[in-house]
Amino acid sequence: MKLSLGPLLYYWKKSAVEAFYDQVSQWPVEIVYLGETVCARRRELKLDDWASIANQLVQAGKQVVLSSQTLIESEGDLKQLMRLVDLAASQGWQVEANDQSALQLLSEAEVPFVSGPAVNIYNPRTLQRLVSLGLQRWCFPVELSRETLADMQQAITAEGMPVETEVFAYGHLPLAWSSRCFTARYHDLPKDRCGFVCQQYQGGLLMRSQEAQDVFVLNGIQTLSGACCNLVDQLPLMHQLQVDVVRLSPQAQGMAEVVSHFDQLRHGWTPAETTIPLHDQLDCNGYWFGRPGMEQVESGR
Repeated sequence: MKLSLGPLLYYWKKSAVEAFYDQVSQWPVEIVYLGETVCARRRELKLDDWASIANQLVQAGKQVVLSSQTLIESEGDLKQLMRLVDLAASQGWQVEANDQSALQLLSEAEVPFVSGPAVNIYNPRTLQRLVSLGLQRWCFPVELSRETLADMQQAITAEGMPVETEVFAYGHLPLAWSSRCFTARYHDLPKDRCGFVCQQYQGGLLMRSQEAQDVFVLNGIQTLSGACCNLVDQLPLMHQLQVDVVRLSPQAQGMAEVVSHFDQLRHGWTPAETTIPLHDQLDCNGYWFGRPGMEQVESGR
């Protein structure tokens, strides 16, 4: 299985982003997703800046994928998407489509593309339709179970679909997007004059219940899971199901250790060693087992 590093979901300063991807060039990941997927107002890095980082990673031997915005809200957002598609076409890079408008533009431009976890692919018929439009890899939606994945993998094999499967295996789960900015609202600011307060939270703004349970992480207009999805102990099963790519979502702290842990496991660690916690935070894996997403199901159940 290959390891991929998903797009950076949080809003970091340009210097921090560049320093992060300098490290990524040395990490044992084969695929790196680049670009702003959450909010069009986040302009710390322009498209040319992302292209520069992409070229650096390509020289380091990585496969680069440009990620599109998940919620297209304006004509300006659509024009930015068109520029991203044109850049990918000129460089021979893939694009991660995160909404229907991207799917349409990419299929019309005949640019190779993959689908992100926000694209609702719930059955083989939908997957087959997108493959016919140029889909080369799909990311399994985070809310589906391993039983559904097994069914989809069986259908891919039975129908001979030329498509790779990717599974989101580590990071706070992207759950929802809204036209409202929750981080700005928390600071009593209007969305169009937010002051980019989300940049104060390198890992998002944690929201707890009255019972002090980590429920959600607010990331501008995006809502993430409060606990961190961690499917490290499920890599042997993913291997059995012929999953092609395992996705790790960038975090502000400890990401090099996370990548190293997954890399060593895919190269022969025993199941007993997968219980080692990656760092001190709450984990969740409920969706994977067909349970509420915030639950943590014991390994082996």
